[in-house]
Amino acid sequence: MTELHEVQITEEKPLLLPPSQPVPGKKHSVETPYGLVTFTVHGTPKPKRPAILTYHDVGLNHQSCFEPLFHFEDMQEIVKNFVVVHVDAPGMEEGAPLFPLGYQYPSLDQLADMIPCILQYLKFTSIIGIGVGAGAYILARYSLSHPDTVEGLVLINIDPNAKGWMDWAAHKLSGLTSSIPEMILAHLFSQEELSGCRELIQQYREALVGAPNLSNIQLYWSSYNTRRDLNFERGGDVTLKCPVMLVVGDQAPHEDAVVECNSKLDPTQTSFLKMADSGGQPQLTQPGKLTEAFKYFVQGMGYMASSCMTRLSRSRTASLSSAASGDGSQSRSRTLSQNSESGSPQQPPPAPGSGAHTMEVSC
Repeated sequence: MTELHEVQITEEKPLLLPPSQPVPGKKHSVETPYGLVTFTVHGTPKPKRPAILTYHDVGLNHQSCFEPLFHFEDMQEIVKNFVVVHVDAPGMEEGAPLFPLGYQYPSLDQLADMIPCILQYLKFTSIIGIGVGAGAYILARYSLSHPDTVEGLVLINIDPNAKGWMDWAAHKLSGLTSSIPEMILAHLFSQEELSGCRELIQQYREALVGAPNLSNIQLYWSSYNTRRDLNFERGGDVTLKCPVMLVVGDQAPHEDAVVECNSKLDPTQTSFLKMADSGGQPQLTQPGKLTEAFKYFVQGMGYMASSCMTRLSRSRTASLSSAASGDGSQSRSRTLSQNSESGSPQQPPPAPGSGAHTMEVSC
């Protein structure tokens, strides 16, 4: 008689991600007239809603630039309402092969011209763009040439100006005394952050110095430093025709450039958000504040009308300044203050199109 053995049967269950870990996106690549571009798609297209399309800065890729923001808890409410497309500049994606010696890297204008190929591949008709630094310039350039496909722009640390002779000379001089990683760090972060030797700075310094694609990063850096002037003109033909939220950190390297950009755009379509205590990369250091401001922004565009505002409501202060357009009329300002214990409702910032306004948020 055959001996019976006890056998343990383990039920196989599908692997589930823990609730705190976002679902991975799907990576795609598409050939364009200027080379291959890689992008990652999260979620599925929503009827009658644009895609959120992001573009990162020099020295970063879509993960190192946007993960803290898009993984932030309050951001999940937005993510579930839109499909998200994270674009990596050529050669910046993880595992990217090195370009051969002498490779002609695309200009920022040409990088902008790759975006229609992405949208055509995905069959998307419109976007809300979120760009940082070089990525902000690229999205602004794209919006100038394809205004009908852009419903809104969030431009962080944008510098719309070409480098002048003084800037060019300073860049050349710093190139003689500083390494490429240190020059890029000075572009990304404020002097206070760099001198403070914060953990964040050390993390990004090590990532840059040890980057296997550092030669690719240098090519993107060179394209950024040879960008053309966007030639924005308030009241002129060259302007962004969609709602725009300009964002910069207090004392950030690009604060003056963003302030100047704000002065050149249509004041009825532009919001200017200067974030205190956020350094050079607000999306990394203050994702909560930026998430809440972005919710207000998309609400002003007519989306997520029932979204619950929480983060800024708990802020000690929210300041809103209304400035007159450049016709010489006197500026007006108003400040709204709310204590988190008061329980009284806080008025949201004016929607794009309701007049020029500046938001300065301190927590």
